[in-house]
Amino acid sequence: MSEYIVVFLIVLAILAAILRADFVLILIYILLGIYISGRWWSQKALKAVRVSRGFDQRAFLGEKILVELEITNSGRLPVVWLQFQENLPVALSLSGSFQQVVSLGAGERLKFEYQLLGRKRGYYDVGPLRLYSGDIFGLTGEQERMIQEGHLTVYPKIVPLAHVNLPSYSPLGTLRHKQPIFEDPTRVLGKRDYVAGDSLRRVDWKATATTGRMQVKLFEPSIALETAIFLNLNVEEYNYRARFDATELGIVVAASLANWITGLRQSVGLNTNGIDPFQENNCPQPVPPRRGRAHLMRILDVLARIQAAETLPFVRLLHQQMVHLSWGTTLILITPHIDEDLFDALFQARRAGLNTVMVPCGPIAGLSEIRQRANYFGFQLFHILNERDLDIWRQ
Repeated sequence: MSEYIVVFLIVLAILAAILRADFVLILIYILLGIYISGRWWSQKALKAVRVSRGFDQRAFLGEKILVELEITNSGRLPVVWLQFQENLPVALSLSGSFQQVVSLGAGERLKFEYQLLGRKRGYYDVGPLRLYSGDIFGLTGEQERMIQEGHLTVYPKIVPLAHVNLPSYSPLGTLRHKQPIFEDPTRVLGKRDYVAGDSLRRVDWKATATTGRMQVKLFEPSIALETAIFLNLNVEEYNYRARFDATELGIVVAASLANWITGLRQSVGLNTNGIDPFQENNCPQPVPPRRGRAHLMRILDVLARIQAAETLPFVRLLHQQMVHLSWGTTLILITPHIDEDLFDALFQARRAGLNTVMVPCGPIAGLSEIRQRANYFGFQLFHILNERDLDIWRQ
């Protein structure tokens, strides 16, 4: 539009010179003044517009996210018209954008709300927000500003689990155990009469003085369940027909197990070979085993962002990371591909004092043979074909 105005003014100037008409010059001055003042007004007014966007940056699957936009004119000039358009993630919104056209007086503030629905896990951009404005006559064309986008993390689905039989040989923990070699001296179970061979450190002298017979303390066996989840997201190791469903199922299983282990106040970590768009090189950082809900949120953040791709082979990931794990750690391997190389890695893990549980997700070729071999060598295996198979851990 501004190009046409310039051309129009040039034509008027030529006519004024040819016709020597004063009224044409006056018209040129008026139009030029309107153009310059309108352009200055619209630019200054648009710069004075302040926008704030507020929403919870983390949400669970199926949760509604309320986004609040506050648009304020902090200047002294009114904004004659303002159009704003917010780009929204398609997976979370029914429409691709949220837009309105308003006018703002000096110091005026307007608030707008819209909702997103966490239909799919992921790491999403909310925005950017584009602002458009101009003069009242439409002579100067549109002025544009862009407000930076915000980020929203939608966590994967978490299936509540009640009991998962995971092996552990880490003593002095908080979980009860049946093997007396893991007795916890801080958990007194009861007392009994002294017999030859009992350690004097177990003698309860107060009970001995009360009963007149030497009494020794009985301790409750306990273990610590330190767990490292290894999630295979290398698509080359998945059946190409079931890649998407199987990888998403593996993420659900990993999130559910991490939530269950955290609920027991035990340590859990995560290692995966997917790609993480949050990281500069798209390579996810290992999450070492730790306790607490805050640590669980860190694991869920990774599981929300992570994507399957052609990446590092799973066995190589296992070799790289298991050397950093402490003795007695339980490895949960969520992978659809179990071959000779993986069994060799499991034997090395056993010699290093690590326990292994295999959780293949999705359709697996030669599952019966793999199961027989795992049983023969003493490796636990739970095949999860769909979410209904998690019922074995719900009871």
